[in-house]
Amino acid sequence: MNTYLMLTARTDQFNQEYVAGHYEFLDRLQGENRLKMFGPFSDATGGAYVIEAGSLEEAAEIGHADPLVANGSSELTIKEWKLK
Repeated sequence: MNTYLMLTARTDQFNQEYVAGHYEFLDRLQGENRLKMFGPFSDATGGAYVIEAGSLEEAAEIGHADPLVANGSSELTIKEWKLK
């Protein structure tokens, strides 16, 4: 498994109604032992989470299933993270 940093940034179309689904999504990832850490940015512009996935494609599939991303409330940037 590889480690991926998932960076989310709020868009102009941000809709608060998707936040609860976002946290349910993160809870599901945690239950699957994929989620390693997560949290919002202090300036409320987005947040980040760290997951484990088999490939960048798998990480992208996971990340785009996030309700905030799927509904256009946030943009997603994914970086494979070679932790030391």
